[in-house]
Amino acid sequence: MAKTALICGVGGQDGSYLAKLLLQKNYHVVGTSRNPDVAKTGNLSLLGISGDLRCIPMESSDEESVRAAVNTSNPDEIYYLAGESSVAKSFQQPVKTFESIAMGAIYLLEAIKQKQADKRICLFNAGSSDYFGNATEIITDESTPLNPVSPYAIAKGSAYWLVKQYRQSYGMYACTGTLFNHESPLRPTHFVTQKIVQGVKEIAAGRQEKLVLGRLDIARDWGWAPEYVEAMWLMLQQDQPKDFVIATGTTISLMDFVKTAFDQLCLDWESYVVQDPAFMRTADLMVSRANISQIISSLGWQPQVTGTKVVEKMFEPI
Repeated sequence: MAKTALICGVGGQDGSYLAKLLLQKNYHVVGTSRNPDVAKTGNLSLLGISGDLRCIPMESSDEESVRAAVNTSNPDEIYYLAGESSVAKSFQQPVKTFESIAMGAIYLLEAIKQKQADKRICLFNAGSSDYFGNATEIITDESTPLNPVSPYAIAKGSAYWLVKQYRQSYGMYACTGTLFNHESPLRPTHFVTQKIVQGVKEIAAGRQEKLVLGRLDIARDWGWAPEYVEAMWLMLQQDQPKDFVIATGTTISLMDFVKTAFDQLCLDWESYVVQDPAFMRTADLMVSRANISQIISSLGWQPQVTGTKVVEKMFEPI
């Protein structure tokens, strides 16, 4: 029989690509969103799958809403991708950020625990490399201590520990994939990567004169979102649950990202980019570097789109 997957946050970048992947694998997909009607007209529609899955309401910061979503869908697998996704917004709304991420995680874990006598439900929790903090002198992996430097990272770190504790204490199949930065054309424009891509297109079309950014010396391990959702799925197909770092192992600076983006339309980035201190966060993560040897050896997953190739693919049509 086909498995049922519950994707919390199905309308986002990762949720939409994951839904497409699972539908291709003949899953019955149920997605949650604060506004299901809006979700189905957004990314899901762009991917051509809005009519192929069921979308139900869920508010991750509301315990009854989470429990109802789990009971209604009766899933075999749950992918928890919901909650605030912006580091910048987390400084403006720290309480809301924590509730939407960490409280949502414990509500899901409790709902699964209540059903585990009758059915095993596997949970994937979307972690974040941000909770490693400024570990600039080492390459981070599954053994790196958490050192969060933003409300977003603190919330993600809390969810990570909750998942680990429930797995150890209650024998649940629950695991966290520590996701490093990953992009696609579905990335919202409040993320700097999409801001850059769209800004370059607007400048090339003559509709924009300058691209205003913050610091360009930060460096990230940027990957390709459609590949990362494959890793999420693989993590729930193993005999035993285990946490993994999901990254590419390749780090480039934001300046490299910007230059590559302008190169796609044959423009000189230095003629158009302006730096503004207003876009420089006081507690910004400077460098992210990842060691992905464990996920390669354990799951056989290895990304093909790395470094500046990610930038190039963001200019391709969906």
